[in-house]
Amino acid sequence: MKFLVTAIAASFIAALAAVRCAAGQAQGTATTKTCVVPSHNDSKTDDSDSILSALRSCNNGVGGRVLFSPDVTYTVAKAMDLTFLRDIHVEIAGTILFTDDTDYWQANAFPLGFQNATSFFKLGGSGVEVSGGGTLDGNGQVWYDLYARDIYAKRPVLVALDGLHNSTIRDLHLVNSPFWFHLVANSTDITFSGITIDVASTSSNPAKNGDGWDTYRSSHITIRDSQIHNSDDCVSFKPNSTFITVKNLVCVGSHGVSVGSLGQYPGETDIVEHIYVHNVTMIDTTYGARIKTWPGLASELSGELQGGGGLGRVHNITYKSMHVHNVTSLVLIDQCYGQSNATLCEENPSNITISGINVSNVLPF
Repeated sequence: MKFLVTAIAASFIAALAAVRCAAGQAQGTATTKTCVVPSHNDSKTDDSDSILSALRSCNNGVGGRVLFSPDVTYTVAKAMDLTFLRDIHVEIAGTILFTDDTDYWQANAFPLGFQNATSFFKLGGSGVEVSGGGTLDGNGQVWYDLYARDIYAKRPVLVALDGLHNSTIRDLHLVNSPFWFHLVANSTDITFSGITIDVASTSSNPAKNGDGWDTYRSSHITIRDSQIHNSDDCVSFKPNSTFITVKNLVCVGSHGVSVGSLGQYPGETDIVEHIYVHNVTMIDTTYGARIKTWPGLASELSGELQGGGGLGRVHNITYKSMHVHNVTSLVLIDQCYGQSNATLCEENPSNITISGINVSNVLPF
């Protein structure tokens, strides 16, 4: 049943492989090691081995700083497992460009265990700071065109956190992700700030499923002071997201800030609770606040997205001080996600309970 209130992310030359390390002083700490990542800087030759070498050299609590230099492009052609990081500052001042080899990425990107999401790399560990004002470019156009031909294509997430704790990610520009821009999975105590997200297709095939952030099996996550220009959820709280704060965002062209979808998988319990969304500006969006739960029977939203019959609850969700302009539907609670047959929905209602939803201080402009 739908309740509608209308209103408003190859090999390399041996001489370049050596990571340049310099000693310096970090304010308030002992000597800090800086590892400058070398690059071919040609937008073609793989730099992933150089990246891994620098990260390993400055890792493991040495107070290390890894620098991606300004005005340099680092090409990534191989999947990277970066779940080993500890007490390290990764400064991205240049551009990290992922190759457009869709065959390689579909065969080698990391499966993330939810829906059909995969990733170029997995970022995990503890005490990690990522910043620098640089760009991560997902080379999305080839994926938008591929998805138009094959809806079962496995499209990578641009930034995937898997088991990251007590860390910050700030001051980055993310462009043209093939799929979601961020997936925050199995992580705790993470703060995002100063993130700019842009996606645009240059062909007749639109960019699909370009969520700004998706949280999954994670808690105590803060997303703040960022701008998102996309065509899907600005932020989405997926199963078992708790104690999430979203504030001071500008969302343009999106589907709003959403809970779900939940209840997709039979036998699994999905919980989303203690969510606080404050001071979010919505411009030209389809929705403002949205809750999506699957019905109690198997359903199909599209060929690659099916589900229904799962259990769970949504509780203590607050949307406060939403600034809205040209928003089609301010609040949507959809308890029959993926099923268009109203009779089947009535006969097989969602198993997800919803309580404690608060929406206040909505300000049109």
